[in-house]
Amino acid sequence: MKINSFKLFFISLSFLVSCNTEKKEEFHAHAELEKRYQKLLDYPLDSLAFPRSYSHESKQIKKVPSKDWTSGFFAGNLWQIYELTGNEAYKERAQLWTVFIEKEKFNDRTHDMGFKVFNSFGQGLKFEDNQAYKDVIVKSAQILSSRFNEKIGSIRSWDFNRDKWQFPVIIDNMMNLELLFEATIISGDSTYHKIAVTHANTTLKNHFRPNGSTWHVLDYDTIAHQPRLKVTHQGVADNSSWARGQGWAIYGYTMAYRYTKDEKYLNRAKATAAFFLNHKNLPEDGIPYWDFDAPNIPNESRDVSAGAIVASALIELYRYTNDETYINYSKKFLKNVQTADYILSSDIDIPFILDHSFGDWSKRSEMNEPIVYGDYYFLEALLRLNALEN
Repeated sequence: MKINSFKLFFISLSFLVSCNTEKKEEFHAHAELEKRYQKLLDYPLDSLAFPRSYSHESKQIKKVPSKDWTSGFFAGNLWQIYELTGNEAYKERAQLWTVFIEKEKFNDRTHDMGFKVFNSFGQGLKFEDNQAYKDVIVKSAQILSSRFNEKIGSIRSWDFNRDKWQFPVIIDNMMNLELLFEATIISGDSTYHKIAVTHANTTLKNHFRPNGSTWHVLDYDTIAHQPRLKVTHQGVADNSSWARGQGWAIYGYTMAYRYTKDEKYLNRAKATAAFFLNHKNLPEDGIPYWDFDAPNIPNESRDVSAGAIVASALIELYRYTNDETYINYSKKFLKNVQTADYILSSDIDIPFILDHSFGDWSKRSEMNEPIVYGDYYFLEALLRLNALEN
């Protein structure tokens, strides 16, 4: 059934093309994807070497331990490929990589519990009623909740730069609320849901500009409990619109609406989606530059990961609004990204699918490279469109 479902995804995109040549290119992309999936399956097991990115310059895979915020994406990718293909080998491999992340349920030095734990253990729960997975999710939510400041109304993001920031909160943190919402569903303890809602409300109040875009980092005063700085860490400038940050906002508030049905979250997602989709610097193919205000557009790197996050989010947003603008963008992005420019060639022996994601400008690292989270949201978008078409 799952293999047929995967094929139906490509059938669902067929209306986007009209000539035989284009259809051949589309199915060629299908074959290339299958080859790329095998690269993930072949990557050797190592609990200290989660694949994060690949440098074209050094020809080296960047490998990280489970404490890295990106560690959960690789297991999540394997779970999603299993869902796309029905091949049990991917499920078995996903289970093994997921186990390596379990110790992170005790890590109180990070806000990224959702990225690490829910994108691995949460994906696994789709396929079996696994009490051990549920226990890990609830424990992780409990630990994440320890970073919540009731007076500020937010979960603290980073612990570094203490000489610069008092209580930093990044827009990325919206993504970790899914873990909290699910922990309440699993445990029946409403504490996690309430913290998620409070954080979403505080971010809604303070994190957005009048034009619909979002700042990356807000730093709160720990005495007055109000924003004291509105800055960037990974964008090109404090007043710029970092593309992936806009994606986190659209996705985060669409997800928050899913769990709460609070219209103000839906409206927030729609407003930031409008900013993204209507921006004069969004390329025609829908694959954004890494920052909408990068100084050398059009000679700037694209960010496939930002586009994939938005494409996945807008498929869900379409379900709540029936606005064709959203689904049209997602289909256009998925079509255009499945080209030789973005799908890695099968002769490149690395455990990634897509090229041209953009990482951290502040460190000048992972700029225009394959990055694991770009693959994750690309696969999720495929699955979501597949489910919508069926």
